[in-house]
Amino acid sequence: MKSGEKQSLALGNLKKLDKSNMLDLLLDFPNQCLAALNIAERAKILFEAKDFSKIVFTGLGGSAIGSDLVRSYLYFESKIPIVVSRDYEIPAFVDSSTLVFVASYSGNTEETLCAYKEARIRGATIIAVSSGGKLKELAQGDNITFIGLPQGIPPRCAFGYQSIIPLVILGKLGFIKDHGAYINQAIKVLEELRDSTLSPKVAQKDNIAKTVAIKLHNKFTVIYSPSVHFDFCSIRMRAQIAENSKALASSHVFPEMNHNEIVGWVSPRKLFKDFVVVMLRDKGVHPRVSLRMDITRDILKKESVRVIEIWSQGDGLLSRIFSLVYTGDFISYYLAALYGIDPTPVERVTYLKSKLAKNA
Repeated sequence: MKSGEKQSLALGNLKKLDKSNMLDLLLDFPNQCLAALNIAERAKILFEAKDFSKIVFTGLGGSAIGSDLVRSYLYFESKIPIVVSRDYEIPAFVDSSTLVFVASYSGNTEETLCAYKEARIRGATIIAVSSGGKLKELAQGDNITFIGLPQGIPPRCAFGYQSIIPLVILGKLGFIKDHGAYINQAIKVLEELRDSTLSPKVAQKDNIAKTVAIKLHNKFTVIYSPSVHFDFCSIRMRAQIAENSKALASSHVFPEMNHNEIVGWVSPRKLFKDFVVVMLRDKGVHPRVSLRMDITRDILKKESVRVIEIWSQGDGLLSRIFSLVYTGDFISYYLAALYGIDPTPVERVTYLKSKLAKNA
């Protein structure tokens, strides 16, 4: 252990707590992104491309967050609307002119299976993505395009598959340009970020994820990000802190936050010492949004609220988005270690599903 390193973040302690080896999945994430690119390029599409008028992604939890990246990343590029639906039902506008991506890592998410069946009834064109389960069975039985994912990882750790695969497929179908070069660029940025900044082998003083995790320990985390291209990054980090760190956090986006939540930073003032604000920043956002974040940071500091800024890395937009996601994932991992928690199990989700199954 390096001098000054917290014992709880030492590699030996991490491996002791991390019984399911989530660390290996985190370290392997750039390779997962490359594997996702290869899977998508080999995928067989069982329908003829046509003039779709909208694209809908349906999924929950870790199976939906990749869809949010696609929606957010393509916000100004896609000429038709992209919507992410997280429910048993699908929007009323879904019809025969809609392309629907049905995503469930396990293939057994009950909300997603209901949405799949409804999309079929509506006559939508469907692409199903899962590692198996009932969704694979339904898709193959219905002669629906199915893209299989490697099995055996927590759904939230399949983010590379769930984001890159649909992005590549949309390029193959002609909705957008080929983003392969940007994906490879992002993979290189992730590798550099892992090796120089995020890995447990990087000393605490040089490791932003360890440093931030220590500041978030025993605090309530409030995560803010700029909207449009980065709105989902704060949602992802909040969800990862919940699932990995077993801790509560909240999230919001700029500029919307300036029209409501900023006013709330008045009461209860006595609790502010237990709050930490994490601002996810990017050099390419609208200059007025950047200014709003600067002003808001200063307002919060005047209230004695601790504010941490995390800046995206890389040149391309996709690289910068992935860098914030990757940094947040590592923060949640180290925060779990500080709480003395195995990051992988999600016992309350498992319990909830078992109770639902008994009342099916």
